[in-house]
Amino acid sequence: LAVMTDQKASFLPPSPQSEQSRFSEAEKMGFLLILVALSTTFGTAVPVGYTIGVVNAPAEYMRNWCNASFLERYGSTLTENGLDILWASIVSVFLIGGCAGSLGGAWIADNLGRKKSLIVCGVLFVIAALFFIFCRMANSVEMLIIGRLIIGFASGLTTTTLPMYLLELAPLALRGTLGVFCSIGVTGGVVVGQVFSLQEVFGTDELWHWALSFYVVLVVVCFVMAPWWPESPKYLYLTVNKKDEAKMVLLRLRGNDPNFVQYELEEMNQEQVDKSETRSVKSVISDPALLLPIVLVCALQGGQQLSGVNAVFYYSVSIFESAGLSSTNAKWANLGAGCLNLTTAFFTPLLMKYVNRRPISMISCAGSAVFLFILTFVVNYIDYASWLSYACIASVLMYILFYQIGLGPIPYFIGSELCEVSSRAAVMSLGSLASWSGNFIVGISFPILQSLWGAWVFLPFVIVCLALVVLLFFYLPESRGKQSAEVAPLVSRGFKSQPRVPFQ
Repeated sequence: LAVMTDQKASFLPPSPQSEQSRFSEAEKMGFLLILVALSTTFGTAVPVGYTIGVVNAPAEYMRNWCNASFLERYGSTLTENGLDILWASIVSVFLIGGCAGSLGGAWIADNLGRKKSLIVCGVLFVIAALFFIFCRMANSVEMLIIGRLIIGFASGLTTTTLPMYLLELAPLALRGTLGVFCSIGVTGGVVVGQVFSLQEVFGTDELWHWALSFYVVLVVVCFVMAPWWPESPKYLYLTVNKKDEAKMVLLRLRGNDPNFVQYELEEMNQEQVDKSETRSVKSVISDPALLLPIVLVCALQGGQQLSGVNAVFYYSVSIFESAGLSSTNAKWANLGAGCLNLTTAFFTPLLMKYVNRRPISMISCAGSAVFLFILTFVVNYIDYASWLSYACIASVLMYILFYQIGLGPIPYFIGSELCEVSSRAAVMSLGSLASWSGNFIVGISFPILQSLWGAWVFLPFVIVCLALVVLLFFYLPESRGKQSAEVAPLVSRGFKSQPRVPFQ
């Protein structure tokens, strides 16, 4: 773990504990912190992933229902082109809602607080579920679209607020561990959504609306614990100036250890000396000192989507079919690939705790680029040799592995480590917007490009991954084990910054 710089140490009075003992104490995750991390992740992040993963399997049943609904309500059927446009609208309105939630996330998080922002997410998840349940009863496509828009807004707000909330609750040594909970939740939610949308569960003509809404059970159960969630101590101390409340929260989180709590309060006090007022998105964009952090956060979050992960999952069923699997078995194999993604994600808290951000990010991007290129080459020549089908499967699985060790989790929380509290919400909001925009671009363009380019459609994703390697190599500072006040000056001079440290 990195030690404080001499400059930073000079600002703080000596602590009664040694540096090593302070970090040892920080590594102890108390019951309250575990409760909050698990309940907020299962109650907000898992529904986000669930919504992403649940619509693919019952899509044909939903399209048929939309057509029948139009016939019954308006006396006419949709043409095939009209049905395609309607379905594209139903799918894409979720992403549009995600962009809107990301933009509004900074204002909501700074004005209502981190905890209340997550409660807003929970309320919106429940409202969306009610729209999904009753759209079938009301025979209303409009209710389905509105429900998708609402849950998209809640999802965008979640991906902005949850990583920031958990990092502000966590002690320094556990910030990387807590920071990946949002990523794990979304990844796990995708798998759960795939399971509940299978024909053997809710993925039928009669039950698809229950598949869309079943996540609400998890939301209700997890939000029963919301009264015990503390507000972020950094938000209380630095944003709304409630220092006594911040101290009480820290005592609850750190097991009533007054020495360690005093150390954290001194850190926040020094951060308050250096900080300005809470920043709006507009003021953050116009600040040259925040140019590089914004570029890094948006490149990582946007690049996470533009790295091709959703496209790989979209294409994996046909890859598995090319290996000789039946259509049903290929879908189960695709679910297995999702399970590998989730299993790898479960190990990322340990990686974030013990491995530096810079090298693991670059290894992840480089490995993803290599196996995407191999996948492109092999799929293009798959008919020339039978063993190439299995090479395709291996490429998909290795891509998932490399993606999930760095490019999957790190973009969710890196903004909280690069930026101080005053600008954190706005920068995280911009990063979340980049993520949802990238998801929208892939969702709209991939089917079109696939029909035009065939297997070569993966090459743009290779280029994105390689570009990320270059950007991270020159400009991403190492942030593991460091306060954001130590990291922010390293990237404050825009592209003139030189944040690299050898061997980090």
